[in-house]
Amino acid sequence: MPSIRFGKKALPLPKSRTARVAIGSGFLLGGTLGFLPILGFWMVPVGLVVLSHDSARVRRIRRRSEVALLRRWARFRSKGAPAAK
Repeated sequence: MPSIRFGKKALPLPKSRTARVAIGSGFLLGGTLGFLPILGFWMVPVGLVVLSHDSARVRRIRRRSEVALLRRWARFRSKGAPAAK
């Protein structure tokens, strides 16, 4: 059964590919209406994670953005640390 893992927790996804694509697309569409209450911009990354389970193109985009974000985070963290002598 397909699932999404967040640390030690796993959230199950439907077995049907059509249902997974519909859920992922719904999250992306809801994320575009992020200025409304309850719907939010948090829905965009969740939709990409769900869609990346079935689509190689979305998986590549998600991985590239994840690597770029982690590199930026590491650079940000290293600027705040005192220089070693």
